[in-house]
Amino acid sequence: MPYINVKLNAKESDELREKVVAIVLENTTNILNKKADVTSVLVEFVSQKSWSIGGKNSTTFYLDIKITKGTNTKEQKANYIKKCYEDFNKLLKDINPASYIVIDEVEADSWGFEGLTQEHRYIKSKIS
Repeated sequence: MPYINVKLNAKESDELREKVVAIVLENTTNILNKKADVTSVLVEFVSQKSWSIGGKNSTTFYLDIKITKGTNTKEQKANYIKKCYEDFNKLLKDINPASYIVIDEVEADSWGFEGLTQEHRYIKSKIS
């Protein structure tokens, strides 16, 4: 049940938004083994003038994903970061190397959906 926020300093378009969502969903389901039907993706476009790296404007993105702590291995997370970076580089063309992907691991008792924490869901699955 990841929540993913992607910020891009690119010209806003529905076509680009759809491609970003497709990349993120594919990698999140195939590499991190998360369920697409409860994966929430927010894509935000930021003016190129307002985003600088090293004091200079360049093409970049920032991807922040929140997952339940302990549900993925270091290898899965490393593969996710690598593949997302490669896919965004192909999509956006020549991105700045300082384009970041952050995986936030949240404790299972600290988040959830449909009014239930992930810890509650885990415990309930063991009892059932």
